Amino acid sequence: MPSFDIVSKIDGQTLDNAINNAKKEILNRYDFNDSKSTVELDKKTNVITIVTENDMRLKAIGDSIITRMMKQGLDPKALDFGDEHYASGNMIRKEIKIKEGLDKEASKKVVKKIKDSGLKVQASIMDDQVRVQAKKIDDLQAVISLCRGEDFGQPLQYINMRN
Repeated sequence: MPSFDIVSKIDGQTLDNAINNAKKEILNRYDFNDSKSTVELDKKTNVITIVTENDMRLKAIGDSIITRMMKQGLDPKALDFGDEHYASGNMIRKEIKIKEGLDKEASKKVVKKIKDSGLKVQASIMDDQVRVQAKKIDDLQAVISLCRGEDFGQPLQYINMRN
């Protein structure tokens, strides 16, 4: 029985390249001259930490990261912008979490959308992914095009297509 999996993953090396390019861009910008701004990616916890002096620079760094991610082919919907915290002195710290895997709500939305479509497929939630099975590959391709047209709040990838 043909099947495929719907997942939400970010390639770590591509993300690292995007963050490094954003750092280079920030170092070369005139408005960041004599700035103590830092951008760090913790690969183990998938958190980007930004420390800078004011809100304007914080927004500029965030925009730079999003732009570089898009140029690398990554979806910025994978970023979860948290609150700003005041670090020591007049510095502002912001942690941006990278979403890995489908959370329960997004999985339920995907399965509900597939079942409401009326296609002859079976969708089931398996940990942080959704497996879709059907008798015909055409039905699976219809599910992929259906999911691409919707916004589930996370970037989706379609992997493990099997016959």
